[in-house]
Formats: sequence, structure tokens, C-alpha cells
Amino acid sequence: MAKPSKPVSARKLGIRELREQSAKYVQRAGAGENIVVTVNGEPVAKLGPLESSNTQVSITELIAKTALIAPRRKDTFKLAEPVAVHSGARIDQLLREVRG
Repeated sequence: MAKPSKPVSARKLGIRELREQSAKYVQRAGAGENIVVTVNGEPVAKLGPLESSNTQVSITELIAKTALIAPRRKDTFKLAEPVAVHSGARIDQLLREVRG
């Protein structure tokens, strides 16, 4: 039998921090995170995603949820040229040959 899943707790956020970094938290809410806004430690509002039928998650949304780390490289990645190897050769010898 499957274990019942634990309810996901919402992140609590003070109104001052929300004012200072509103764009960041609105983006995170749009990506699916629920945020409870507090004033003087008392919960007063909930910031969260709109209900939608879209079940696909984009890379931008995963980055906003901090499930992914954004790449530092801005240019496009290019693979190096393939190295020709002899079949039946030992991998340690091939590596020594390629590395020089």
C-alpha cells in the first residue's frame, strides 16, 4: 500500500521582503510555489499559481522553483570532434593516447 503524501507547506514571507523582491516571488508563485504573506508575523494573504490545465513544466519554471540551477554559459555548447579509436584496444591505453 502506498504511503499517503505529506501536504506541501507554504513558504512564509514578510510583507517587507515581498515589497523588496516582489518580482522574484511573483515569478516563483507563477511557477507553482505557494507563499503565505505575513504582517507582524500573522498570515494575511496567500500568493500562488493560477489554476490551469497545463501540466508541462518549462525550464524557466524549474529554475524559479530552484529545482534547477541556471546555466552560467551564455554561448551555445559545441561538441568536440570525435576521436578515432581502434576496436579491441584497452580504454586506459586509448585515454593515454588521447590525453598525450
